[in-house]
Amino acid sequence: MALLLGLAQAALPAGAATSRRAAAGPAAAPATVTSAAPEDRSELRDLPPDVRAALRRAQVPLDSLVAVVHDAGSGRRVLEEQASKPVNPASLMKLLTTAAALDRLGPAWTWSTPVWLRGSVRDGVLAGDLHIQGQGDPSITQERLWLLLRRVQQLGVRDIRGDIVVDQSAFAVPDIDPAAFDGEGLRPYNVRPAALLINLRSQVYSFVPDPAAGVARVLAEPPLAGWTTDRSVPLNAGPCGDWRAGLKASFEATRTRFAGSYPTACGELNWPVADPEPASYDARALAGLWREMGGSLAGNVREGPPPAGQPPSFEAASPPLLDTVRNINKFSNNVMAQQLFLSLALQAAPQQPATPQAARDTMQLWLQSRLGDAAQDAVVDNGSGLSRDNRVSARLLARLLAQTYDSPVMSELMSSLPISGVDGTLRRSRATPGRAHLKTGSLRDVAGVAGYVLSNSGRRYVLVAIVNHPQAAAARPALEALVQWTLRDAPWR
Repeated sequence: MALLLGLAQAALPAGAATSRRAAAGPAAAPATVTSAAPEDRSELRDLPPDVRAALRRAQVPLDSLVAVVHDAGSGRRVLEEQASKPVNPASLMKLLTTAAALDRLGPAWTWSTPVWLRGSVRDGVLAGDLHIQGQGDPSITQERLWLLLRRVQQLGVRDIRGDIVVDQSAFAVPDIDPAAFDGEGLRPYNVRPAALLINLRSQVYSFVPDPAAGVARVLAEPPLAGWTTDRSVPLNAGPCGDWRAGLKASFEATRTRFAGSYPTACGELNWPVADPEPASYDARALAGLWREMGGSLAGNVREGPPPAGQPPSFEAASPPLLDTVRNINKFSNNVMAQQLFLSLALQAAPQQPATPQAARDTMQLWLQSRLGDAAQDAVVDNGSGLSRDNRVSARLLARLLAQTYDSPVMSELMSSLPISGVDGTLRRSRATPGRAHLKTGSLRDVAGVAGYVLSNSGRRYVLVAIVNHPQAAAARPALEALVQWTLRDAPWR
């Protein structure tokens, strides 16, 4: 689980219920937003002075902010600022993906990865192939892959005389350069989805200072066939600043080198890195871990279909969906969100490979079924928010959160959101600790929060606030000021 947590953090970019009312990075190009007609706000409160002042200090104009605050229990509107204006939500898009998954699949739903032993097993020898069929599970870390291969060994196999055959046909995803979005191809958040996605196709390097030896020991997981890495790097006495740049690392499919040094002051730190050759990563991870476990492989790791007409020897089940939703929302894990996005399409049409367009269509249909005409203006490009084309309004996100608040999965979605000043992407928030469950969104030109705020009076509020502007990152204090204002029961000014 520790490795999964590290990878989850590395993926950061720098049924319908009856309502109780009457009726949730990396650099990117600036988001272009469309204008919207002024709204009737005569019954609503004005934008708080603290929020306006914070926007002025950030040199962000007021019309770059869209915001909604509603009382979650009564549905009473408290504040709406350009609520119908479509904006880029960045990672708040994950709220749509995870809410749809909890609603359609349920929090206890699991992915299944079928495994076949094709051939006879005698005296530890499989006289045939080992088949593994990917079904989209985003949580196949090194630990869970070890458990899968351990099950194979428990079935009597130590020597595979044939091949390990991987079926990736459940997803049909275009082969896109991982660096295409922002030029950061080695960042784990840019890993592309795959039906069988092992360890998020990333390596985790751990640097452990050994002052007596004058070096930092380099630990790397998982083991990859045909790959080596420097096992130590000299220590230096400097401050723990940009320690990654100081390592002067070079990453290749066959070797990782560190030509620089590591500050003793840093203590032990981890560096997750996306593999430079992602297409061959799964094969190298399978072969490397199988051999490290004492197994032998006469053939190769290759892609191919599973045995026709033969039931699986066993199926490896994932942790429940709720665990994945928590990793997606707490740590804004883009890769897991994309896996889930495609999995929704696969579950809707299991006889066809899931494509990005099928996932978009599935999400659009779900939004319309839950939110009606309010969903028509939403633009769903992907499920993670790592896009320049996604568009939603603050009102749509607020309606989704309000409807979820009245649904059977309210507690599951809320508990998956970062808690202000406590954990996830809000652990450094200056808002009152523990009083807000909010998904964050960040691109170079986008900053946003969306979720639930518990006020001083015990009321729960739905809050959505998004800034689209080149100076969006500087507007974070304005968002925190809005959270604090809501926490004080949105007092009149």
